[in-house]
Amino acid sequence: MEKIRTLRGFRDILSDELEKFKKIEQAFRKYSIRLGFREIELPILEKTELFVRSIGDTTDIVEKEMFTFIDAGGDSLSMRPEATAGMVRSYLQEGLYATERMTKVCTVGPMFRHERPQKGRYREFHQIDVEVFGVKEPLVDAELILMIRMFLDDLAINRYHIEVNSVG
Repeated sequence: MEKIRTLRGFRDILSDELEKFKKIEQAFRKYSIRLGFREIELPILEKTELFVRSIGDTTDIVEKEMFTFIDAGGDSLSMRPEATAGMVRSYLQEGLYATERMTKVCTVGPMFRHERPQKGRYREFHQIDVEVFGVKEPLVDAELILMIRMFLDDLAINRYHIEVNSVG
């Protein structure tokens, strides 16, 4: 009889490594809260249409890398491959735009992509995400860069390079 093992591309995170994860999450929460972000928790499952609309139906993520299935009611559901689409959905669904000029939210959690597993690259991975809605001022970008710097300094990561890009 074959032993039952974790699925290919997935792994158990044992206590020593889990402590490192917790330290990273704790540092992230400390600085995101300090800068006025509110944490939200997103569902692991979303309608596939959310990712098709937000990421694009011809992207590798949607075409090849999502864990997607049809549920008993006939709906196409996907395990979240990234957090941004769910953050935008939550912002719109919960009507946060109607109650505040600027909304700053963040989330931490597992994401899932059906990629080819490699050393240090798994099909389940953890992502930290911050989103700012309602303002376009460059000061927000500067604030995010400051938050990243404080976060990395707190973790004693002193060799890093930050690149700034603009799509609009």
